[in-house]
Amino acid sequence: MSYKQLPIPSFFNSKNGTDWNYRPSQMTLFARAMEWKKEHGIKPAASDAFKIHLLVIDGQKDFMYPEGTLYVPGRSGDGATKDMVRISEFIYRNLPYITDITTTLDTHFLYQIFFPWFWLDKHDNPLHPFRELLTDEIRSGDVKPNPAITTWLCNGNYPWLLKQVLHYTTELERAGKYKLFLWPPHCLLRSGGHALAGLLEEATMFHGLIRGCQSNCEVKGGHPLTENYSVLRPEVLTRWDGNPLVQKNAAFFQKLLVADAIVIMGEADSHCVMSSIDDLLTEICAVDPKLAKKVHVVTDCMSSVVVRDASGNVLVDYTPKAQDAHQRFADRNMNLVESTRPLEDWNGVALVA
Repeated sequence: MSYKQLPIPSFFNSKNGTDWNYRPSQMTLFARAMEWKKEHGIKPAASDAFKIHLLVIDGQKDFMYPEGTLYVPGRSGDGATKDMVRISEFIYRNLPYITDITTTLDTHFLYQIFFPWFWLDKHDNPLHPFRELLTDEIRSGDVKPNPAITTWLCNGNYPWLLKQVLHYTTELERAGKYKLFLWPPHCLLRSGGHALAGLLEEATMFHGLIRGCQSNCEVKGGHPLTENYSVLRPEVLTRWDGNPLVQKNAAFFQKLLVADAIVIMGEADSHCVMSSIDDLLTEICAVDPKLAKKVHVVTDCMSSVVVRDASGNVLVDYTPKAQDAHQRFADRNMNLVESTRPLEDWNGVALVA
């Protein structure tokens, strides 16, 4: 049977993409999945001759809904909400051809180096979100790590912590990728905002039930002393004394590499998506640069961080940074695609249902 797109199931309601509280009924979804599998003659994922691995980055409530603490609006103002609908529709239309789906889960705790209350100013007041923090501010004493956290973080050794944060910001600035940026609290483990958005939970679960595969997830971001935008590695791997702080996610890279096509979408285009693809490209080039052609970046299923004030004025717009990254990926032979384009028209994708 040649390639064909499936219809969107009748239970799918795009309006659920605007409902923070929406959750699919798991048992109802199971029953419908069995009916859908039989109606369309869908085979198990294990039988796929051409294997597609879909990577959905950080499709969590805090990013996907306006009620979230770090909603990703893009320039349109409703970017992530519409992305959520397009991602779900892509999964339904191409369900017989997607072999694996992995969702990443940005996962944080109350005190982490990129949260404001990890830090104090010279008057011992916590800092505010949506600002960069530079090495020179720490060296001058204008900003310092909060001494109250040292007992559980580094056995009360405040000089050690001060050396570590100086090492961290110095390494970030040396790499030239990011400076340390303080974000509002988001995706805190145990919070409602940490959960996968309901519409994405529904689509990925439906896929797994029909195709007989796990709805896998990769947890990232839990170490208090480093950012972890990318699913493949934290931003800084070392301590100030040269010992390792954290490690790359080498196992997940190997899992991606065995796929015939890697399809990437999610939030935010300007941060976690961009960093994940950059790191994927670095790892691929260390193996064989020609493998970059496996990667398909779905540009209409991701939005950039745009920060506005209470009056709607733009304070920070990272869209140009994401656009530059897209061009960089294309220049290295990765594929820029849109979700509505049939898979059979994608470069290097060979499908038989």
